[in-house]
Amino acid sequence: MSSLTHFDERGQAHMVDVAAKPATHRVAIATGRIEMLPETLALIESGSAKKGDVLGIARIAGIQAAKKTSDLIPLCHPLALTRVAVEFATQPADEAAGTAPQVLCMATVETVGPTGVEMEALTAVQVALLTVYDMCKAVDRGMTITGVRVLEKHGGKSGSFVAD
Repeated sequence: MSSLTHFDERGQAHMVDVAAKPATHRVAIATGRIEMLPETLALIESGSAKKGDVLGIARIAGIQAAKKTSDLIPLCHPLALTRVAVEFATQPADEAAGTAPQVLCMATVETVGPTGVEMEALTAVQVALLTVYDMCKAVDRGMTITGVRVLEKHGGKSGSFVAD
């Protein structure tokens, strides 16, 4: 495993210098889910939540979050994103598999630049799922956000990564 890049030779935190790195097409895909009560999932699917279209608003929140990642994560570079897509799927409980009703979120982020977009994809997923929580907390405070991770990353010197 390589050393941590956000620390200099004295152990001080710093923003990595990417000036000498070539601009390449970079893509990251992240995923996560929020588990909830069956009634909460039904409310989301019906579009009758008191605050409005839960998944539509969560999609916009995820896109905005990807664009603001460098404002939230101190050592992230501000990036000119070329694409942000946030998608959702709903799944009912599966008693055989032991899973709760849930909303799955997947964010795909792209840029052409000297550094990757994994943090932007992860931030998009987290904020989109937090928005689902915010919009539904009046009926289900026990929702759980889980499984947030990078599924794929492509581009740059390190090449591609695809999760197992």
